[in-house]
Amino acid sequence: MSEELPAYAERVLEVVERIPPGRVMTYGDVAEWLGEGGPRQVGRVMALYGGAVPWWRVVRADGLPLPDHEVRALEHYRTEGTSLRLTAGGEPRLDMRRARWDGSSGQAGGQDGTRDEAHT
Repeated sequence: MSEELPAYAERVLEVVERIPPGRVMTYGDVAEWLGEGGPRQVGRVMALYGGAVPWWRVVRADGLPLPDHEVRALEHYRTEGTSLRLTAGGEPRLDMRRARWDGSSGQAGGQDGTRDEAHT
């Protein structure tokens, strides 16, 4: 039997599992959606327990892929059709206006397309 997760970690991971393919939430978005903690707390949960969920869908607010995970994250983004743009230096970055998910579909997977608009 695996070690029991802290309650906050379970809640964070449940939110991450709801993010639809091709969409992302920032660490702060996840904390805001939960109504507790903050970006650092969500980041800590993801660092410790995030390997079992689609970790690439939780990102920094600036849209840059996670340091040391850029190649793997970009593979996932391209496979899922996540909106990307190029920086002035030619580096890929998430197009946060198009890829950011507000969590409003409320269903795991969220692929029904209802109220799946990006934050502005």
